[in-house]
Amino acid sequence: MSTNQVNCKNCEQPYDEDFQFCPHCGQKTNDELTIGVLFYNTISNYFSFDARFFKSFIPLLFRPGYLAKEFIKGKRLLYLHPAQMYLFISVVFFFIFSFSVREQVDTLNNNFQEIFDKDGTVVLDSIQTIKRDSIRHIKDSIDRKEIESALRSNKFITGMSDKEIDSIVKLDNLPKKNDISFGFDESEIDSLLSVNAIDKEIYASMGLEEDDGWFMRKLYTQVLKFYKAKDAGNVIGAFYDTVPIALFFVLPIFALILKLFYFRKGQYAHHLVFSFYYFSFVFTVLTIIFGVNLVYEISNWIDFLIALSCFLYLFIAIKRFYNQGWFWSFIKTFLSTMLFFPVVFLTACAILVFAFMNY
Repeated sequence: MSTNQVNCKNCEQPYDEDFQFCPHCGQKTNDELTIGVLFYNTISNYFSFDARFFKSFIPLLFRPGYLAKEFIKGKRLLYLHPAQMYLFISVVFFFIFSFSVREQVDTLNNNFQEIFDKDGTVVLDSIQTIKRDSIRHIKDSIDRKEIESALRSNKFITGMSDKEIDSIVKLDNLPKKNDISFGFDESEIDSLLSVNAIDKEIYASMGLEEDDGWFMRKLYTQVLKFYKAKDAGNVIGAFYDTVPIALFFVLPIFALILKLFYFRKGQYAHHLVFSFYYFSFVFTVLTIIFGVNLVYEISNWIDFLIALSCFLYLFIAIKRFYNQGWFWSFIKTFLSTMLFFPVVFLTACAILVFAFMNY
């Protein structure tokens, strides 16, 4: 007995009308568009927020290395794909983190405005001047005592003699925490800005040479922009905006480091799968920390312990995924972490330069 044929609305291929799903593309036969179907498909397709996510999330948190090992074995539909999990959790993290970024940007901008605020009011009252000088003298004496105490208590580290310490303490001008220099005569630049001088004249006063290339000209442009606005918070904001993109380059480097230590343990793709799941765990921990801090400020030592759990998690995950002894697993975890830190530091420096040059 023959059955009637229908054409799939998605791929337009024919199949038996008794089928609930198209055998060619997998679309449901009677997929009537409702509000529920619309939003479920959106979440499922773009964030993979389905049953596989819940099946994967608990093992991700409490079974280090398990998901990567199962994925390598071939169980690739039972659990969420490592790249999808990483993408979803990182999106959630940066959404939560954005609230903290806004606060940091506003605070930093306000602090810089206070530091560089040049109030032209001149206090003519001699009594107030004497009081101010007295307070400054007392504070200067306290600063010198603190510096002397710190230097003497760390002599075994610095190797400085008492005479060398005394010479530093007796300096006429002690460095202050708010002493920020741009490397040019700020009073001269202020004068040029007050008379609306052209940028070319200001750049020359700052030290830009005629034969300087594009990079130096761009650098001077950004320095002048920063000097006018005193908006360090916006630079940090641009820095944080660039971090998600940079992570797509940093994560493969971490996988490469693992490949160096376990070059006989599978292909590079295997180490990349492990890295995706590990960084998913890291972002989950960071999401919890920043999420809770938005409601209730956690003590720094608790934050440190939670962050330390990322290293312990990596250690156990490496032990289980690569099936090596505890001792060598710890050594390789430690060394891979130490090799990865310079990568993170150099990447952060590159991002900061990029953020400053393009904010």
